[in-house]
Amino acid sequence: MQTKSVLAVAEVNRILEAARAEAEKNHWAVAIAVVDDGGHPLGMLRLDGCAPVGAYIAVEKARTSALGRRPSSQYEDMVNGGRSAFLSAPLVTSLAGGVPVLVDGQVVGAVGVSGVKPDQDAQVATAGANSVAA
Repeated sequence: MQTKSVLAVAEVNRILEAARAEAEKNHWAVAIAVVDDGGHPLGMLRLDGCAPVGAYIAVEKARTSALGRRPSSQYEDMVNGGRSAFLSAPLVTSLAGGVPVLVDGQVVGAVGVSGVKPDQDAQVATAGANSVAA
C-alpha cells in the first residue's frame, strides 16, 4: 500500500494567500482556485475587480492541471503545435494558468488562476503552488 500527502485546510489557505500576495503585488484582479488531486474544489478566492467568469475558468484550469498531472499550458502548447485531437479531450480548458502542486514528487492538487494574461495567470498560480511544494 502506498501513502501520499494530501492538501489540508492549512495548506489550501497558504496557497491562496501566496497567490493572492503575488497578484496584489502586481495589481492583478484575478480569481484563484485550489483543487485536490482529483480536481475537486478545496478553496477559491476572487479578488475585487475580477470578472465573475474568472472564478469558473480558474477552477477549470486547476482541474485540468490536477487531472493531467501537468501545467494546463502544456495542453495549449500541444493544440497550438498541431495536435488538434486535444480539442476533444475531456478538459474544459487548456489555457495557461493551471499549475500542479507537487509534494515528494506526487501531485496532491493544483492551483488555477484566471483574470490577466496567460503568463501572468501562471505566475500567480506558481507562487501559490510553490508555497507548499516540497
